[in-house]
Amino acid sequence: MTETNVLAEEIERLYELPAEEAAAGQPAVEAAVTLLDRGEVRVAEPGADGWVVNEWAKKAILLYFRLRRSEPVELGPFVYFDKVPLKHVDESLGVRVVPPAVARYGSYLAPGVVLMPGYVNIGAWVGPRTMVDTWATVGSCAQIGADVHLSGGVGIGGVLEPPQARPVIIEDGAFIGSRCIVVEGAVVGREAVLAPTVVLTASTPVIDVTGPEPVEYRGYVPPRSVVVPGTRPREFASGTFNLAAALIIGQRTESTDLKVSLNETLRSYGVGG
Repeated sequence: MTETNVLAEEIERLYELPAEEAAAGQPAVEAAVTLLDRGEVRVAEPGADGWVVNEWAKKAILLYFRLRRSEPVELGPFVYFDKVPLKHVDESLGVRVVPPAVARYGSYLAPGVVLMPGYVNIGAWVGPRTMVDTWATVGSCAQIGADVHLSGGVGIGGVLEPPQARPVIIEDGAFIGSRCIVVEGAVVGREAVLAPTVVLTASTPVIDVTGPEPVEYRGYVPPRSVVVPGTRPREFASGTFNLAAALIIGQRTESTDLKVSLNETLRSYGVGG
């Protein structure tokens, strides 16, 4: 049995105890969060049959909140009061963090990440060469792949509880347009493009309108899809009203490499500015 497996079993045991009894195991909880901070353990990871949630890692974060006490955190002229310290970033990590960006301890930033003034919460994993643009937020436990672009103001929701719940997943090479919202464990597939202001929840209809008949997904965008905001009519007692949906209007072509702009991709489908 590996050291990580032993640690996972200990976290599972502590999670079932009252806080006063679990406190004796705080070193194990701290060790688990340190592994998350280093990227040696992830809350969720890709498996042969899709994404697999490591529940024990989520439970370690919940124990971390339960056992730690709030204390002052000083940052230059600013003083915060919180249970979770800030992530320590230096040049050895190979990341760029632009003031006043904040990453909490227990989040992981891979080499090549650029974090503009935004926020990355505990348990999140941000892959190599990914851009987290200005005022974008990456919620607790969210898994952001390599070569992803989170445009300005994007909101990636956190999913910490229940422990078995899948976090938000943004797979490699995806481009998330400005002010998009992705929450409730939604999954954006590899190299997909979301136009500005698309909203994805676990129940949002994602409708492929490129064929003779619509094909509907829920909380999932297939790889290389180009997605724009849309609506779908629904009957209510007082009349017909349009509810939010996301429309797949095409696929990224082989000629559209990862460096192409969002506007150029959308323009090729007649919806760009």
